[in-house]
Amino acid sequence: MKPILPALATWLVAALVTNAPAQSTAPTPAPGESEAELITAAAFAKANAKTLAASAPAPSASPTPAAAPKPAAAPKPATSAPAATDVDTDTWAALPRADKTGKPTAPSPTPAPSPASAPVSDAEIANSTGEDLLPPVPALGAEPTPAPVTPSQNVTINLINRLVQKGVLSKEDAAELIQQAEADAQIAQAQAQATQEIAQQAAVAAQQAVANTPPPPEDDGSVRVTYVPEVVKSQISEQVKDEVMAQAKAEGWAAPKLIPSWLPNFRPFADIRVRYEILDFPSGNDNTGAFPNFNAINTGAPFNTAGDQFSPQLNVDQDRNRMRLRFRGGADFNLGEGFTSGFRIATGSDNSPTSTNQSLGQTYQGQGGNFSKYAIWLDRAFVKYELAGSPTKNAAITVGRFDNPFFVTSEIMWDNDIGFDGIVGQLKYEIFRGFTPFVTGGAFPVYNTDFNFSSNQPAKFKSYDKWLYAIQAGANWKITRDLELTSAFAYYYWQNVEGKLSSPYVPLSASDAGDTDASRPSFAQKGNTYMALRNITPTAANDFGTTNQWQYYGLATKFENIMVNGKLTYKRFEPFTVSVSGEWVQNTAFNSASINNVAVNNRGPLDDSLSASDSFGDFVGGDTAWIVQAQFGSDVLQKRWDWNVFGGYRYVESDAVIDGFNDSDFGGGGTNLKGFTIGANLALSKNVYIGFRYLSGASIAGPQFKEDIFQFDLNAKF
Repeated sequence: MKPILPALATWLVAALVTNAPAQSTAPTPAPGESEAELITAAAFAKANAKTLAASAPAPSASPTPAAAPKPAAAPKPATSAPAATDVDTDTWAALPRADKTGKPTAPSPTPAPSPASAPVSDAEIANSTGEDLLPPVPALGAEPTPAPVTPSQNVTINLINRLVQKGVLSKEDAAELIQQAEADAQIAQAQAQATQEIAQQAAVAAQQAVANTPPPPEDDGSVRVTYVPEVVKSQISEQVKDEVMAQAKAEGWAAPKLIPSWLPNFRPFADIRVRYEILDFPSGNDNTGAFPNFNAINTGAPFNTAGDQFSPQLNVDQDRNRMRLRFRGGADFNLGEGFTSGFRIATGSDNSPTSTNQSLGQTYQGQGGNFSKYAIWLDRAFVKYELAGSPTKNAAITVGRFDNPFFVTSEIMWDNDIGFDGIVGQLKYEIFRGFTPFVTGGAFPVYNTDFNFSSNQPAKFKSYDKWLYAIQAGANWKITRDLELTSAFAYYYWQNVEGKLSSPYVPLSASDAGDTDASRPSFAQKGNTYMALRNITPTAANDFGTTNQWQYYGLATKFENIMVNGKLTYKRFEPFTVSVSGEWVQNTAFNSASINNVAVNNRGPLDDSLSASDSFGDFVGGDTAWIVQAQFGSDVLQKRWDWNVFGGYRYVESDAVIDGFNDSDFGGGGTNLKGFTIGANLALSKNVYIGFRYLSGASIAGPQFKEDIFQFDLNAKF
């Protein structure tokens, strides 16, 4: 059978199912195809209507006319036309059929016919399928008697009538086909009507719900909008769309395949601060050699006390101006399953633990000056494990070098730049709503003895490692919606930080080490009381104590600190808040009498109560520090024009805390200072703000010292 048969069969079934409109066009025979072949194809389609209909698309609410498939190109005419009742078995096998689910199956492959094959008769096909596929067809030469037909506007009806007229279909079969097609059309129309009714009912229900919703209470000045123009609706829709897309891009779910899998777990950060600083020393400061620079002595060659020169001295009388730069940058990593890690690098004129400032143009240890580059230091590097990670319920442990883990409200004991080395555990748990106690404790190596100490002695000296063991307990209490209090108590035990007198010996040069040289601080600012470390024996080798008196200095007291602090914040006028805070610290290991026996500084003037043999006054240092502060404005600068102002007063006695770890700005850094601080900050954008501070400090005990500091800052973060 020629290629017109599958096309005609498919078109006829689609037309019967969808009730195609009048403009649908049936396929026409290709050149060389006879009218008998067209009749045979129609009969074949009628006999297999159910199977072919299963492969046709289901009718929708608004049926679309099925497009007639394009007939395949006809082969060249055969030398003799086959009988009208013959069926091409190749075409029969190639026609699509349907499986049990109604889906069309791929045509089975057709074997190549043998040259001697005889035509297959209708009876053979009927026997093979069990169905009477083709009704008797008139002989090719016989003309069926046409019956009068009333024309219809429906092409499908006209085609069926013509098939009846030509004797292909009986009137009963034609009526049945038309009835089935009309029933299918009615079912499709009923489904579409039901869908439309459901939609109308939903719309009516929504309108009724809106109508039944009571209007919100109207305050004075409120306006009700009862009609929203389409333009406004479009603008709102576009705005919501833009906001959703912006959020999707920011959170990475707009195009997840474009973002590397590791990127959401990586959070870089950095900040830059440029500062102009004025250091002003009022007249009256003691510049007679009363302020030895113990840090310079202890980090360099020992000082010969028998010499005829002053020891390194601190500047107390010459004003200085300087521009300083601070850069810090790093990243945090989410390692998954509760683990995180991070690192930070920072600038710094030296390896001071209390400052990351780099004075521009300053030369120090081969860097800086003449536009040369500056050093970068490793400031943080840690690994952290959190068990819960909730803001109110969490247990964590951190190892490495990390931020100060303890709650503090000021810098009288810990500078803001201080980094802790070691291991710390933290625990907090909300007992009831708004009340969350917390506990922090850890062990921190302060100094580790050099492996080869002393380097110029064949017999090495005993280790003198220094540690800090600390624990703090406190609570955060949201007293009311607008009032919040955080308070804590801490205990800090410092092991081996005090100086220790050496075994008696005779140093013949500056390189001859004593066995307790490691007890001196590796970094200091000023204010603590010091003692001489080397027990130098007077002999003829040192002219009985008049030469070669090479000396280092250590802290004259032990340190065991207790700290009580708290911060009260009132948020009634957010974003503006009012906060007051305070901190109190005492060194419980302080013993004034024992210190008086060894102290080389922090002594009072000579008076009549002293004996003639005394060359200096009594020790006048102390063991207590405290501070009170207040701030008004934005607690955190988050947007342009956010601002705050602050002020405070402090009183830090000489040996209340270790001077190497507290505030590095006030009074030039250290202890034995009192005075006030005022300042303000103003945000120029979300990530940029300017600040000003005025710090006025003066000495508490010992020789007179006073310093006023003005700082102008430009800060940027990202």
